[in-house]
Amino acid sequence: MPSPNLSEIVTTTMYNRSRKLADNVSNNNALLQRLERKGKRKPFTGGRQIMQELEYGENSTFGWYSGYDPLNISPSDVFTAALFDIKQASVAVSISGLEELQNNGDAAMIDLLESRIANAERTMRNQMAAAVYGDGTAGAGKSIGGLQLLVSDTGLGTVGGINASTWNFWRNVVFGAVADGGAAASTANIISYMDRVWLQLVRGTDKPDLIVADNNYYRLYMEALQPQQRFTSSDMAQAGFESLKFMSADVVFDGGIGGAAPANHMYFLNTDYIYMRPHSQREYVPLSPDRFSTNQDAMVKLIGWAGNMTTSGRKFQGVLKG
Repeated sequence: MPSPNLSEIVTTTMYNRSRKLADNVSNNNALLQRLERKGKRKPFTGGRQIMQELEYGENSTFGWYSGYDPLNISPSDVFTAALFDIKQASVAVSISGLEELQNNGDAAMIDLLESRIANAERTMRNQMAAAVYGDGTAGAGKSIGGLQLLVSDTGLGTVGGINASTWNFWRNVVFGAVADGGAAASTANIISYMDRVWLQLVRGTDKPDLIVADNNYYRLYMEALQPQQRFTSSDMAQAGFESLKFMSADVVFDGGIGGAAPANHMYFLNTDYIYMRPHSQREYVPLSPDRFSTNQDAMVKLIGWAGNMTTSGRKFQGVLKG
């Protein structure tokens, strides 16, 4: 069986890197980076589900009056909550007794572990960035619910236990290029289509602040701007993302090699109403105790995460799709 000292090295190394991993996951995805910057990464401490409070109506007691008119003081129910399941993810770092013998000496052992931990971190980072675009069905329904659930192609669906077919306030905006615009998106019409989505999502100072596009739609928007003056976002550029501006929002390209943004999609996001909700004790940390195989000369250490992606306002989110 591998020595206890090796287990100590693995655990210490992982704990030292866990915050770095969390930062790298955020910085690998434009939406997660925006949520982190705006303080929308909200750890929770426990419970059977993640409760996301939301406001669904106005206070019904408002009214004009004159002199001694009676005033409406009836209780007004304007708040409810969406409930999201806790999803879990892990990635394993393993080492066999033979590898421990072959990599004898502190320097050799640490080099081997660093390489495997770095690979596990890259895997976790890339898989989480992809899950942000998912619909929650990956891994037999065990994945987090990403944009294809929270900002669905139909605007409907049950999200956080609330059925949008029943509750209008829980529907996101959908604009189909062909179905609603009459033609596939092109450089000639992409800006007009974006205008139509944008105008449905503005309420006073509430408006989208981040527009995430796949390869195709980002290219169409970029080419549509080429005859004109082009505006870029200095904030997103500093964060390492290719970006343009539309109205007051950053338009970010989130495709490329391994990009998970669904083809011919552009998400108009108001990130004031989107959250990443990790468990406070399970955010990219090594799981205890160590796992030693009962019938193998090997040790496995797991990096674990638990939580979900949530929203408190679907009606402030929109999608332009093919």
